Amino acid sequence: MMRAIRVSQYGGPEQLKLEEVPRPEPQAGEVLIRVHAVGVLPMEWKLRRGLFQGRMPLTLPYIPGSAIAGGVEQVGPGVETFRVGQAVFGRTSKGGYAEYTTAAIENLALKPEGLSFVDAATISGGATVAFSALFENAKLQAGQRVLIHGAAGGVGLFAVQFARWKGAAEIIATASAQNEAFVRALGAQTVINYAKTRFEDVVHDIDVVLDTIGGETLTRSMQVVKPGGILVSLLEEPSQEEATRLGIRAMSNKPSFPWPSTELLQTIARLMTEEGVKTEIARTFPLHEAAQAHTLSETGHGRGRIVLLIH
Repeated sequence: MMRAIRVSQYGGPEQLKLEEVPRPEPQAGEVLIRVHAVGVLPMEWKLRRGLFQGRMPLTLPYIPGSAIAGGVEQVGPGVETFRVGQAVFGRTSKGGYAEYTTAAIENLALKPEGLSFVDAATISGGATVAFSALFENAKLQAGQRVLIHGAAGGVGLFAVQFARWKGAAEIIATASAQNEAFVRALGAQTVINYAKTRFEDVVHDIDVVLDTIGGETLTRSMQVVKPGGILVSLLEEPSQEEATRLGIRAMSNKPSFPWPSTELLQTIARLMTEEGVKTEIARTFPLHEAAQAHTLSETGHGRGRIVLLIH
């Protein structure tokens, strides 16, 4: 048996309950991981509240969480890529808010010694999303101008640094007043306080826009993309009719599969250990305080990533 957080019905943070459940067994192509840290992603409180049950119905009860880091405890049949005792990180589809979970080997990578378990747990769902949006979808090139919304968040903070690493000519970011200095330190030359200034009044002719907000921000963002430029939204499908009218490309983020791949995870880990890309931990909580972690995540104005500590 093991301890895990389970959700038995849609609702508020109080639905996150610590329970004793059977420890999973790794199947072919999987490993059993003793979880040390798991990232708390905004998508997880939205799933818990039932906001996506129409298009992403969950089988209740379920264990939340996908962005994990830990140690290999057991390998499934036919697995030769990893061995017991190795430190790994990546993504599980079996629930990460638990002492143990299983994961497909194609969604895992070895954790470098220079990367902590906590930092590694922020890569899947944060850094991986930023990387795929900027480089797989937007094809960001050196010398281009990029606008990144929500630049202090778990995706945005990586996006700013990846754009800097790639050699973007200008990185423009939106953030709150209290996060302005933080976002500048990440590499943004221009930071717009969204509470004071409408970004479309001061920004024009952008090659790439990364929208992490959706809604009205997405609609307004289409106006600042230069003809032939591209907008990638993390949350919704942009209007193709409007994109055609403006002479731009617009798409929702569509990562390639397997997602995230071992290669992508290794690439980001190398950028963090060798190229100065860093994460930001907003707060850590023990497993039994998952409800408090979700409550903080729901405020939507935190800097960086929230992480649950398991072992």
